Amino acid sequence: MKKKIYLDFAATTPLDKSVLKKMMPYLENKFGNASSIHKFGQEASEAIDETRTKMAKFLNCKPTEIVFTGSASESNNLAIRGVIKAIRRKKQAGEKIQVITTKIEHKAVLEVFKDLEKEGVKVVYLPVGTDGIINIDDLRAEITPETDLISIMYANNEVGSIQPIKKIGKIISEINKIEQHPIYFHTDAVQAANWLDLDVNSLGVHLLTLSGHKIYGPKGVGILYVKEGIPIMPIILGGSHEWGLRAGTENVAGIVGMGAAISQIKHTKTNTLSMLKLKEKLIKGILTNVRGSKINGPLKTDDQLPNIVNFSFLGVEGESLVITLDEAGFAVSTGSACTSTALMPSHVLIAMGLTDLNAHSSLRISLGKYTTIKEIDLFIKILPKVIEKLRRISGR
Repeated sequence: MKKKIYLDFAATTPLDKSVLKKMMPYLENKFGNASSIHKFGQEASEAIDETRTKMAKFLNCKPTEIVFTGSASESNNLAIRGVIKAIRRKKQAGEKIQVITTKIEHKAVLEVFKDLEKEGVKVVYLPVGTDGIINIDDLRAEITPETDLISIMYANNEVGSIQPIKKIGKIISEINKIEQHPIYFHTDAVQAANWLDLDVNSLGVHLLTLSGHKIYGPKGVGILYVKEGIPIMPIILGGSHEWGLRAGTENVAGIVGMGAAISQIKHTKTNTLSMLKLKEKLIKGILTNVRGSKINGPLKTDDQLPNIVNFSFLGVEGESLVITLDEAGFAVSTGSACTSTALMPSHVLIAMGLTDLNAHSSLRISLGKYTTIKEIDLFIKILPKVIEKLRRISGR
């Protein structure tokens, strides 16, 4: 097959042509440093301000609550480390810091917490069910008067499970009305942006992470929403950029591109139903034509993103399947692109109760706005042949 078919939109999305068009002037003629006071600098600064306003409108917050960063990973680090750094300044000597997260967070969150544990921070890792969703009662049971921060992703990047963020936000809000010691709430909403409501007031979050390259925008740009009044300190020093929270000359073209991409997102029932139709066709085709196939993740439509599906295939090694499908012209993955070189089984699937063997036999297929029915039909036609070939080789 000559044409390559891309089915890995959860890893990254192609740059939309109209987004690139908006970026080009800031890569060619309007290349000024936004901190410079001359005309070139003013043009760059105005472009950033306009984009900040667009992002604020999308999230229903103030422009001054938007911080531009170099990636979602940086935004997550700033949210967690920045808040804990500020909390430490307020704590009395000997007072502990306690945070709550889940076992299925992106590595850009989990690795930060693991590192902070070495510094004496107490981290509670909430379990998830076989559907990849936490139990609200488990969260309630872990919240104590010492809890400082809760960080829970909105939608999972490997299985598409959606966490009850609004319910969590409401619980935290109710506690904060009673307790003098506030709990701060962060969510990594990178995978949710294309599909779910991100009104920060409705969600009840204090910090929220987004990424440009997951919404058909450029790589190398992210944002962190920081609610006004939330104590947070910079983790990158060297200048007063981004309200003093993120030193470094702004990536003007990338920021403009992210604003153009966010402006194209339409949370409509039509868009969701159209994507669900493709996903359902894919699922039915695989379950019907591939023996020993099993879906990993939530089964209820309301509990999952409409574009991500994760399968395990009995007797097939996931990495081998990805490589063989790539040779056949299909781009898919075994999970998060950030950990694709690791030989360990997916921490998300293990947390959901899968065995190492079943986790190693997993495949993530993620659809996007350019995915067609014809591409799904071709994938369903080729996948069974590839799997049977691999099973013969492995003797399964």
